Amino acid sequence: MRRLFIVLSICLAVIAAGCSRSEDKPSAEAAESRIVSTTVAITEILDALEVDEVVGKPTSYKELPKRYTDVVETGNPMNPDLEIIASLNPTDILSVTTLEYDLKAVFDEAGLPADYLDFTSLSSMQDEITELGQKYDRTEQAAALNNRFKEKIDEIEAKTADKDKPKVLILLGVPGSYLVATDKSYIGDLVSRVGGENVVQGENVEYLASNTEYLQQSNPDVILRAAHGMPKEVVDMFDDEFKTNDIWKHFSAVQNNRVYDLEETLFGTTGNLAADEALDELYTMLYEEK
Repeated sequence: MRRLFIVLSICLAVIAAGCSRSEDKPSAEAAESRIVSTTVAITEILDALEVDEVVGKPTSYKELPKRYTDVVETGNPMNPDLEIIASLNPTDILSVTTLEYDLKAVFDEAGLPADYLDFTSLSSMQDEITELGQKYDRTEQAAALNNRFKEKIDEIEAKTADKDKPKVLILLGVPGSYLVATDKSYIGDLVSRVGGENVVQGENVEYLASNTEYLQQSNPDVILRAAHGMPKEVVDMFDDEFKTNDIWKHFSAVQNNRVYDLEETLFGTTGNLAADEALDELYTMLYEEK
């Protein structure tokens, strides 16, 4: 009789567990992480941390990690598909602070609160990597990744310690227009890391509207042109702007052929895994190429 009672108790427990999804106490399976990564940079970092619990990834023309080949696409990082994301029953939705202003209300209204990672500088990205490592039990992988960046930073700082600081203008192009990147932007931070002096400082935002007359007066030694969204079209736009707008020919950087187009895979609008390679590229542009 006692044996029969035990069997009945176990059966009731199994039934209760099957119904508990709608109650306050989730099953162990439901409590597992189900991560929706909405940007390429976050997705690549999660892969480097060997995080397997990703159920949603951004739609992108860029090649994403093979680890997530079969993971569902959730749309453009700036305009994610909320219905798809909700259908994935995520425990974590990860975006970046650069997009928080545009996305927070959208996610909140849909009942999908997201976390916004600060990738606006290399150091803030390292902090976020540390936190991701702790959250998903990947502390060793996070430490190894951050050590990789630290070694490159130390190397670059040693190489630039005794060099004059070149003045740098950073333009961020999007299809149809362009902005000026301040020292608060990610690329602006990388320029500072290699000893460059951004001609636009003291602002509280990452990007500003362009004022070519003011920019000419700042007389940058180097002009960096970053393409975002549709790289080829943006580079063509920049080429046309520099040919048709006479003011650019008065910039010493243009006269001295110190205008460089940044490769988008290395120079995203937020921190990413290519930061160490990007620092090497910037060092060459600011100090070695003539």
